[in-house]
Amino acid sequence: MRHRKAGVKLKRDISGRRALLRGLVTNVIEQERITTTVPKAKAVKPLVEKMITLAKEDTLHARRQAAAFLLKKDAVTKLFEKLGPRFNQRSGGYTRIVKLGWRKGDGAETAKLELVGSELVKRAAERAARREERMKQIQQGKHEEGEEDNKK
Repeated sequence: MRHRKAGVKLKRDISGRRALLRGLVTNVIEQERITTTVPKAKAVKPLVEKMITLAKEDTLHARRQAAAFLLKKDAVTKLFEKLGPRFNQRSGGYTRIVKLGWRKGDGAETAKLELVGSELVKRAAERAARREERMKQIQQGKHEEGEEDNKK
């Protein structure tokens, strides 16, 4: 019987499982989306949501709890400075799992685990990059025109 045996083992011992989950949570916070297998995504989802809930509190104790779990200092900084305020009005459901299909090599079912709203952040970043590229082209065009004027 499996009574009171919560969690997923993922075919690993406790230290390997903890290391895997910590790494996945850190990557989700840093990159806002990861592609992994469905069981791993389902195991990581509650941990990511717990980290974001800690970030909404933004106390010293919450920062220390997050720093003890996450692997990189940059992830802790991003969690508390960007993600906490971003999800401040939301009372839960910070992540989504989108199934992608089966992996070619071993046939494992893959899924994308992403933060809700990260597609908007990605689009905004793409728009800003395009705008910046256009501005560079305009500046180079004006700069070249200025050089031609000086030659005449």
